[in-house]
Amino acid sequence: DIALFHANSNNFTGTISPNIAKLPYLYELDISNNQFSGPFPTAVVGMDGLTFLDIRFNFFDGSVPPQIFTQNLEALFINNNDFMLTLPDNIGSTHILYLTLANNKFNGPLPGGIFKALSFLTEVLFLNNRLTGCIPYEIGYLREAIVFDAGNNQLTGTLPFSLSCLEKVEQLNFAGNLLFGMVPEVVCQLERLVNLSLSDNYFIQVGASYHLVVVRLVLENLDLGGVFAQNTLTHLDQLRVLSLKNNSLTGQIPDLSGLSNLKTLFLDDNSFTGSFPPSISSLHRLRTIDFSYNNLTGPIPTWLTSLDRLLDLRLDHNRFNGSIPPLNQSSLQTFNVSCNNLTGAIPVTLTLSRFGVSSFSLNPNLCGEIRNQKEQQSRVMIASEAAATAEAAAVIQVEQEHELEEKVKRVQGMQVAKSGNLVFCPGESQLYCLDQLMRASAELLGRGSVGTTYKAVLDNRLIVCVKRLDATKLAGTSKDVFQRHMESVGGLRHPNLVPLRAYFQAKEERLLIYDYQPNGSLSSLIHGSKSTRAKPLHWTSCLKIAEDVAQGLSYIHQAWRLVHGNLKSSNVLLGPDFEACIADYCLTALTSPPLMEDNPDATAYKAPETRNANRQSTSKSDVYAFGILLLELLTGKHPSQHPFLVPKDTVQWVRSSREDDCGEDDRLIMLVEVAIACSLTSPEQRPTMWQVLKMFQEIKEAELIEEGELDPQGMGMGMS
Repeated sequence: DIALFHANSNNFTGTISPNIAKLPYLYELDISNNQFSGPFPTAVVGMDGLTFLDIRFNFFDGSVPPQIFTQNLEALFINNNDFMLTLPDNIGSTHILYLTLANNKFNGPLPGGIFKALSFLTEVLFLNNRLTGCIPYEIGYLREAIVFDAGNNQLTGTLPFSLSCLEKVEQLNFAGNLLFGMVPEVVCQLERLVNLSLSDNYFIQVGASYHLVVVRLVLENLDLGGVFAQNTLTHLDQLRVLSLKNNSLTGQIPDLSGLSNLKTLFLDDNSFTGSFPPSISSLHRLRTIDFSYNNLTGPIPTWLTSLDRLLDLRLDHNRFNGSIPPLNQSSLQTFNVSCNNLTGAIPVTLTLSRFGVSSFSLNPNLCGEIRNQKEQQSRVMIASEAAATAEAAAVIQVEQEHELEEKVKRVQGMQVAKSGNLVFCPGESQLYCLDQLMRASAELLGRGSVGTTYKAVLDNRLIVCVKRLDATKLAGTSKDVFQRHMESVGGLRHPNLVPLRAYFQAKEERLLIYDYQPNGSLSSLIHGSKSTRAKPLHWTSCLKIAEDVAQGLSYIHQAWRLVHGNLKSSNVLLGPDFEACIADYCLTALTSPPLMEDNPDATAYKAPETRNANRQSTSKSDVYAFGILLLELLTGKHPSQHPFLVPKDTVQWVRSSREDDCGEDDRLIMLVEVAIACSLTSPEQRPTMWQVLKMFQEIKEAELIEEGELDPQGMGMGMS
């Protein structure tokens, strides 16, 4: 009988025969790197002796049977297929040591139940899927994990403090998600962590202790901003890769002399100033230097010729002056000093002669002759007066052609608007046309501040929500402005936002089409109907709803730098799983003058600084509205019924408004304190929404500590 079957790396096709289940002694099956297709080979489900299953790099599709996660497998490799499934919660019941689900189409949240596998999982790979939601705090239970990779998904929220419990982790990858806020200091203090990848998120602060552990620091495209402190990188003596590209960093490049093992350095696409950092002269292991697209000045140092391992040198699009050093390293493969203020003759070296005119162009006072071996030894003259004039003319011509192309695009867009076409947002399938929308049966759902909302049932049985905007409120908004704004708003995608799918405008008619949310509004849930009075929700329900709203609002603020402007309980809808989804976001920017409310409840959400008719909403006024919404959740009372109280009296008022939760008084007080902080009179004193999320995370973790499920010393946490 067969016990081990390896058929990897062939060109096998077709499906897997169910007869494989007739091999009772089979404990290892590897059919990876072939061209098998069809559904998951369900015959392996129930093969109790199987401990190793590798079907990666094939074309399997469909769902994965949840039972596979409860078998006695030690290794499960199903990455690089086309599986599509919401990860089941029983994934935590696994005995698997190596769980690799990367490069598929798994969706939904990371299951909180994963913590049940705390004694087993050592490598977890979720990267390149479609996972959404927050990183569950239960991840801290995976104390055996060495690798946790959830990069390139759609995860949102902040990094949970419970990550600090992963004492054995060496690699953490959350790059390419929608995460924001602060990278917790306790995560940076993980003793075994050597690879931390957080690029392409929206973090704004990194804990100072990261220099103690990492050898690869990738913090790209985070819009960190601000001056890079000069002593920040002085102790990173194990660092091999440093990438801080595209972060709006300013000031001088800090001292890098302590990075004795550095091989790769990307500081491009920032706003660094000052001269070329002399500290680099001691970094003899450097292979890549990229300072392009900054504002660096002064000469390019001649000591660069001594970096004999240099492969890539990009200094283009700065303001360097002086001459080019006579670089002659045979290893140099990439070289670009274009778009600077360099002068003098190009040095005649074998290395520099390998690079074409594009590596030296747009330096008006650079001259000389080079031989470009890649262009069949053709001779290229640089920056003679005639060549410079011709090149400038070519640049102008390209720019003029680009402007003409943009004008054509704008005219086409205006023609679309004038003709009244239905415009679908980027990435949306055109599931219906304007005629179908106009023929749909319509049911009035409500009248709001900027328009009237209808439930529309199309002839293909698709149900959508249509908001007809009030023409008088948007009278000052041109068609171009409206279209550009809708293109931005239509790009917002988050589990806690009702997605805008399409929009329409013609003359004075403007429509927005959203997903229909079946469970009504948060206002109805809190206050009940006219005939029934609802009780205040349990504090855990309040926390869950408030966290959902905070996630969506933080995404609007942090990821897109936009403002909701009209947050209230009637603009929070409940999705199919009763998740809270924010609606009517980012519309007040189109109203002129700013939206003013006659309804006393709606007025109560307005921050004091925006109650003047000429004051626009800001992210801090959104935070104020969130604070009022949280008090509404906790008390069950309309905002117009909220008294003006000092913080101490507010806590007592909330207590008196509730009839339960006596046993959870500490958690209730914490939530009230969050609401108080958000609704402070001074906008400068209010927290940001990602700070609010951090407070919620600490409330949940405090509850787990009280129940004995988390170790507070291991997490290094404390309420702030």
